[in-house]
Amino acid sequence: MADVFSKETRSKIMSKIRSKNTAGELLLRKCLKGTNLRFHPSVYGRPDFGNAKRKIAVFVDGCFWHKCKKCFIAPKSNKKYWIYKIEGNVKRDKEVNSELKKQDWKVIRFWEHQVIDNPQKCADKIKMILKER
Repeated sequence: MADVFSKETRSKIMSKIRSKNTAGELLLRKCLKGTNLRFHPSVYGRPDFGNAKRKIAVFVDGCFWHKCKKCFIAPKSNKKYWIYKIEGNVKRDKEVNSELKKQDWKVIRFWEHQVIDNPQKCADKIKMILKER
């Protein structure tokens, strides 16, 4: 199925989609003030928050981009491209988790909808893990 938008319009729409500073990340960031977690640290897998000393990596996964079982709705157009892209993201997430765990990192993943629905609950879980490490 052909795209319903012109190339220019599609380009404008796609340019608005951010990989950093998403709504979920910013909400969680406010709740994590005062912790020793860095926002977008230079760590393998590019976690949204992390602490290299305590080996904690936190990811906020977008429901569409990482195929949330609760929220994901398959795209109706350009399916071949999008399914390949999204499945690649899911595969990469598993590889990142595996590699970080091999290096003794604690990996915490939240879905975007979890953070947006209750950012404080997510922050409390992270703070509890920080105390343990």
